[in-house]
Amino acid sequence: MNSIAGLIFVAVGLTFDLLGCLGLVRLPDVYNRLQAATKCVTMGTCSILFGAFLVVGWTAAGIKMLMCIVFILLTSPVAAHAIARGAHRAGVKLWEGSVIDRYAQDKEGEA
Repeated sequence: MNSIAGLIFVAVGLTFDLLGCLGLVRLPDVYNRLQAATKCVTMGTCSILFGAFLVVGWTAAGIKMLMCIVFILLTSPVAAHAIARGAHRAGVKLWEGSVIDRYAQDKEGEA
């Protein structure tokens, strides 16, 4: 039973990774692409690792997989935010179809 659940999680993770790669190619600006890449890493890779954990079980490799999941869940969103903020401060323009610019609003609130 754990093998079937593990394979389902791996398949879901591969689907997320595939869609994230398509987002990197198709989305218009660095901020949208960064969002796609973050979802890809967070949901895709964590699902693959969890599926592998279900197959392997509570072995040394399984515990390392769980530790990697926790590490990815903690660092991926923080890194994406830092990259987006750095890109905005460097003057990378948003796509012309963007509706709102929260970083610009934060700058106005500081002044």
